Amino acid sequence: MNELLQAYPVTIEIPVAWGEMDAYQHVNNIVYFRYFESARIAYFEKIDFVTHQEQTGVGPILASTRCRFKFPLTYPDRVTVGSRVTSIEEDRFIMEYVVASQRHQRVAAEGQGLVVSYDYSAKCKAPLPAVIKERIRELEKLRGAELG
Repeated sequence: MNELLQAYPVTIEIPVAWGEMDAYQHVNNIVYFRYFESARIAYFEKIDFVTHQEQTGVGPILASTRCRFKFPLTYPDRVTVGSRVTSIEEDRFIMEYVVASQRHQRVAAEGQGLVVSYDYSAKCKAPLPAVIKERIRELEKLRGAELG
């Protein structure tokens, strides 16, 4: 499992719940987006973006997201969800996610999200704070990535 997730500096484990399965007897597609959300928030906590937002009013907002399903998850299982940043721009960054089945030892889904820096007080886009950019770069260096 480690080799599936080594490129992701933040990982979390989540049990697959019986109630997440749908009429087709596999985990419903919307659940994968919840898995991505949980991994995204874990990443934000790791770089302390939440505290920064509380102090300044500038924080992250999800602009878009997508998922590529590779094989269906079913109960019982546990998934490991990884998150990483692959590019940083002036006011945004791209996050990538992976959902790996512990039972099957393979990737069940891959995803991506566009996260924009947002001033919640002014209700508009804002430059990505320099301190947040630096924290992302430092965290991603652990996996050998160099971000602009």
